[in-house]
Amino acid sequence: MKKIIIFITVLIFIPFFIVIIYNKNYKEIELKYISTTYIRVKKLKDDTIKKIPLEEYIVGVLAGEMPISFELEALKAQAVASRSYALKRIEYNKDKEYDVVDSVMNQVYLDEEHLKEAWGINYVKNINKLRTAVNETLDEYLEHNGSIADALFFSTSNGYTEDSQNIFNFDCNYLKSVESPWDKDVSSAYKYQKAMKLTEFYKKINIPYSKNLNIEILKRSTTNRILLLKINNVEFKGTDLYNKLSLRSTDFEIELLGEEVKITTKGYGHGVGMSQYGALGMALEGYSYEEILKHYYKDTEITKLKN
Repeated sequence: MKKIIIFITVLIFIPFFIVIIYNKNYKEIELKYISTTYIRVKKLKDDTIKKIPLEEYIVGVLAGEMPISFELEALKAQAVASRSYALKRIEYNKDKEYDVVDSVMNQVYLDEEHLKEAWGINYVKNINKLRTAVNETLDEYLEHNGSIADALFFSTSNGYTEDSQNIFNFDCNYLKSVESPWDKDVSSAYKYQKAMKLTEFYKKINIPYSKNLNIEILKRSTTNRILLLKINNVEFKGTDLYNKLSLRSTDFEIELLGEEVKITTKGYGHGVGMSQYGALGMALEGYSYEEILKHYYKDTEITKLKN
């Protein structure tokens, strides 16, 4: 009986000792703080609002928004973009109860408690990589004509980013379409297919069922994304279908196969601003984070927060 107890005890504590030995090889990097800027984050899980130092928040956003496997220069570009986005929300919401929520509605934010549990033995190694990206871009944000740039970003382009006017109905000089040829080679989400029953398709877009499916593309943007189309003589915006059908992109093709509809998309996300996988592709080719940001956000400058 004693042998069994000892054996079970050893099994329980082996992982604990492995973690200790593994993490001895990594000393946790301290996060630097210069500015005294805080952001008010609403955590949707428990409906609480937490006031977090901005740089700590950016670390959590990097963890939530970009794979830890990404190149450091891509992570640094994301850090500056996310800091700019956060500062813009602080500016917009100064008279409100909170600045951002911790989901895709703004930026996904993961706290240290979550990351320690998720990463386990790799926590110190991973958190050091993210803190390095934040420390090496400390207090940096994008500015356009003296104002904080609203640095939008998304996962994967279809080869081009999209004009903000075509997706969000506002014109912005630094959110114009640019080429992004890297995505195709580095993102598994570049091309995607989904299928659904014809009955489900009609239900989702709220038009009467018909055995016939007539698709007429009325207008595409210069990036091949659909702006306007007709389905059985009912007019839709491309963004309408993007939302109603939970598509990955507004660059899509719809095909009827018997009683099933097949939808093929290129790219992933709204398409405005920086493509994250495009940033990865650029980093892999040796571009710096400054060059990545300059490519995706035209006519912006990297500026530092003033204390």
